[in-house]
Amino acid sequence: MNYEQVKTLKPTEFKRLCGVYPDTFKDMVTVLKAEKVWQKKTGRPSKLSTEDQLLITLEYWREYRTYFHLGNSWGVNESTAYRIVRKVENILIKSGLFNLPGKKALLESNSEIEVIVVDVSEQEIERPKKKQKSCYSGKQGYHTLKSQVVADLAQRARCDQKSEQVICVRCEKGRVHDFRLWKESKIRLNKKIEILGDKGYQGIQKLHQNSQIPHKKKKKEKLSKEQKKANRQLSQRRIVIEHIHRRLKIFRILSSRYRNRRRRFGLRLNLIAGIYNYELRYRQKDIS
Repeated sequence: MNYEQVKTLKPTEFKRLCGVYPDTFKDMVTVLKAEKVWQKKTGRPSKLSTEDQLLITLEYWREYRTYFHLGNSWGVNESTAYRIVRKVENILIKSGLFNLPGKKALLESNSEIEVIVVDVSEQEIERPKKKQKSCYSGKQGYHTLKSQVVADLAQRARCDQKSEQVICVRCEKGRVHDFRLWKESKIRLNKKIEILGDKGYQGIQKLHQNSQIPHKKKKKEKLSKEQKKANRQLSQRRIVIEHIHRRLKIFRILSSRYRNRRRRFGLRLNLIAGIYNYELRYRQKDIS
């Protein structure tokens, strides 16, 4: 497979294959070629074109095969496939085109953000050789990494370019509780911003009064009809964050058992979330 064989696919089919739309792919190629011109390295040229190197990286994220299988599919060595993926990732994150707004955007007084949704997902990892207890999740029953995603909940009718975008992410070991992960993130919010969380964020009202979490049933007591209704309404508002998790996990590197070094997981999560934001803005620009 190479870029010449897939560039004629329909946008939806290209998205299914690579995880991004053709226009986003072209913008990413432009970034890679600009970096290549800037470096001006001498020596033997690469066997694969810039488009093919980007395809290798997207295929690795999308299917999460081993570098051995990836190299055999493209006719390169296993170590070459590894270097290509790392090089492309470093250039894309360095370009700034796919950067997230960051937690500073939540503290600005003139920010248009009114409501944010926060949620944590867990991903299984291989059992660590050292300090296994710190990564063990009692809830899941295996070793995990936790990914906290904070997203903007804007009204769809506004056609705002910032609607449903990921604002910031944070990664931590699986043993860390969701609320503790939020506190360690040190996210400071404007008082007018409302937070929507799940039951894992009990006590967040003490840090930010404008917060909404589900009512939790007490021992030997039942929830009232009003409390159940409020929980359903909150779930309907929070469903956006579940959709965002689903779109991010289109790339199996964020959903399958993670085999790589944990210290690079955060970089890949930030980059994929930035690509999600980039495509969201691009689609909304076309609609308007």
